[in-house]
Amino acid sequence: MGKLGTTDVGKRIGETDIRFEAGKLAGLAGGAVVAHADDTTLLVTTTSSAKPKEHLDFFPLTVDYEEKMYAAGRIPGSFFKREGRPSETAILTCRLVDRPMRPTFDNGLRNEIQIVITTLTADQVNPPDALAINGASVATMLAGIPFDGPVAGLRMAMDRTGQWHPFPTFQYLQNEAVFDLVVAGRLNEDSGEIDILMVEAEATEQAVDHIETGAVKPTEEVLADALEESKRYLRELCDLQLEFLEQHGRAETADYPLYPAYDPRVYEVVERTVGDQLKGIVDDGDRPKAERNQRSGELREQAIDAVFEQAGDVEVSDEQLEAYAKNAFGSLEKTLIRKRIVHDGVRIDGRGPTDIRPLSAEVGVLPKMHGTGLFQRGDTQVLNILTLGMSKEAQRLDTLDPETEKRYIHHYNFPPFSTGEAGFMRGPKRREIGHGALAERAVLPVVPGSEEFPYALRLVSEVLSSNGSTSMASVCASTLSLMDAGVPIHAPVSGIAMGLVNEDDKFVTLTDILGAEDATGDMDFKVAGTEEFVTALQLDTKLSGVSADILTDALNQARGARLKILEVMHEAIPEVRKELNPQAPRIITEYIPSDKVGEVIGPKGKIVNEIQDETGASISIDDVDGRGIVQIFSPDGEKAQMALDRIRQIANPVVPQEGERYYGTVVKTMDFGAFVSLTPGNDGLLHISKLGGSKRLAHADEAVSVGDRLWVEVQEVVDGKKFKLAPVEEVAAEGSGGGDAAPSGGGDAESSGDGGPEQKDREPAPAGGGGGRERQRGGGDDEAPRRERTRSRGGEEGDDNSEGGRRRRRRRS
Repeated sequence: MGKLGTTDVGKRIGETDIRFEAGKLAGLAGGAVVAHADDTTLLVTTTSSAKPKEHLDFFPLTVDYEEKMYAAGRIPGSFFKREGRPSETAILTCRLVDRPMRPTFDNGLRNEIQIVITTLTADQVNPPDALAINGASVATMLAGIPFDGPVAGLRMAMDRTGQWHPFPTFQYLQNEAVFDLVVAGRLNEDSGEIDILMVEAEATEQAVDHIETGAVKPTEEVLADALEESKRYLRELCDLQLEFLEQHGRAETADYPLYPAYDPRVYEVVERTVGDQLKGIVDDGDRPKAERNQRSGELREQAIDAVFEQAGDVEVSDEQLEAYAKNAFGSLEKTLIRKRIVHDGVRIDGRGPTDIRPLSAEVGVLPKMHGTGLFQRGDTQVLNILTLGMSKEAQRLDTLDPETEKRYIHHYNFPPFSTGEAGFMRGPKRREIGHGALAERAVLPVVPGSEEFPYALRLVSEVLSSNGSTSMASVCASTLSLMDAGVPIHAPVSGIAMGLVNEDDKFVTLTDILGAEDATGDMDFKVAGTEEFVTALQLDTKLSGVSADILTDALNQARGARLKILEVMHEAIPEVRKELNPQAPRIITEYIPSDKVGEVIGPKGKIVNEIQDETGASISIDDVDGRGIVQIFSPDGEKAQMALDRIRQIANPVVPQEGERYYGTVVKTMDFGAFVSLTPGNDGLLHISKLGGSKRLAHADEAVSVGDRLWVEVQEVVDGKKFKLAPVEEVAAEGSGGGDAAPSGGGDAESSGDGGPEQKDREPAPAGGGGGRERQRGGGDDEAPRRERTRSRGGEEGDDNSEGGRRRRRRRS
């Protein structure tokens, strides 16, 4: 007996202890089980409604995954401090459970079935999603619902040598794995074999680094072998579930009413009325999709009318009779499509099984964008737009997984007009989130890391027209956008959707399936990858089992299609642009000592805000692993460089020395003098006695104001950090005794042709040129490229010797 149940059965699979408990929690649920993977704990319940929903023409199954922040010892980060709408991770976990579970329920079941998965503890080590599939299977069998289980779920990771490890940890997936694969299957009672139901797999984010250093590539053959190897672990999990049920006891399967899709008499009427005409539409491969759909819709209405006239004795309501007629028409259309594919080798649009629809690819289709790609395959068309931003704009994740942010983001939008329909636009649904995540995972392995490319990337795929596999079209369009923007991806990625039809004991694999073929086929799987290896794979099957040989042949057929698509993409853009798109912002990354981070930021962000205001650049500063990382983000490269120079002056300060001159800024005025900024973090005092000439001042602001810039010279350094200053004119006067001599260093002096000494006002030193410091040079005139003269100006114009005159300092080259 465990702590959370009266029955406790477990087994060690790989390096993970998998356990099930029941009998203590959620006693009123139809079936409840507590599933453990080491210290990750899930409560999974399955409950059915008391009455069926007779009016529905689909199976009402709902899967909910509840992420509880207390499971990881955290308080939710929202304003209300409680869990809100499900995260993307939660939605993807729901889909991962739904896909293998849905086809295992009895056909015609119309009772609402709800599977709820609640996280009780999350140890941040073991992923909970594959465990949730096993928990859902056990809970459903405990509930006594008609269900063709058990169904097992397994995650495997491939290491550098090609070995597969069951139930890997988050840390293993992040650091050591080359490929991540989740597979689900069921125990076939008739054959005693494991039937594969679902596959969700992708190369890891660091897969390219591993492959470049000699790791095994995840090719089609490697993945097919992995699916075969997974059956051993899936059998162990199925046996563990059955052992648990034997010890705990399972409820007898209840007698749920099943509602057929149609009455046989209705099907006969539909086939007799429109069978020949419908076959003519199916056989006409030259007919466009819109025209085919319109003509098919007309025949469907004709069939419904015939059913009401000739099958009115079927004892159902008018609404149900109409549903019967529609379902019978759909079943007839499906049969005609499948038979033509298997027996004639011809598909609904006239193509052969391996043919790909016409392809086109374009880049740079929108002005002012950082990167754009337009990809079209037949009627399927996707426009992808890339936006580059600072790393601080990466998406923050508030989930139970250890990952806290995501810098590569792909969003997928599927508006109703893409299928020629009108409908509500209320944000992404679960399907859109799933398709977007698949396209994201397919491209992520080739995206450069943050150190090589310090940008956050958001790609949006707008589906403009849909007729099959918009998710794989999004993969191609995303690659085009990245290449157009100049993102240094490792290699282009393309994707293709495949199908499988099994009719009359014959298997036919289809390349580039249409929407209708997806609905009428027995299996669809999507494959994405580079020329060398697979980056993502998604497979769903309605069959009881598919052999490894068939999967291998299908994967190889998909590879040939992917390579053809890559050729078309290569014609649009042969390689990644050498330079970043001119419309894209520039980011400069600088590493500074961690003890300088505070100085760059300044008190309450004063210094960094000043730099941002002066240059217009955005600056992000982080202290990571004892090293300061500064990112400067600006649409203008020159402004970014100006900000970098300022930061370098702070991080690698130049300490002023005696006799050095600086074009400084007055930062503060007092009654005893003015403070002048020499270099970042180094201010000097210009005493009030040095201001105003011979006039006595009560306050420094009578001579200078905050923000004024003037040339000063360091007269004295006290304790290495206090600096006494003098105006350059004052220094010159003291050195000459009369005001006609140049400032200290005398080698720069030269008489003017008019006899009047002249000096040109100096400008600041160029950015990056020694932090504004000017050192004096001795020597004769041939050694001094710059000449300095002084001119005394009186109160009236042209009176050079007027008393109280002020000197202006000039410079000429």
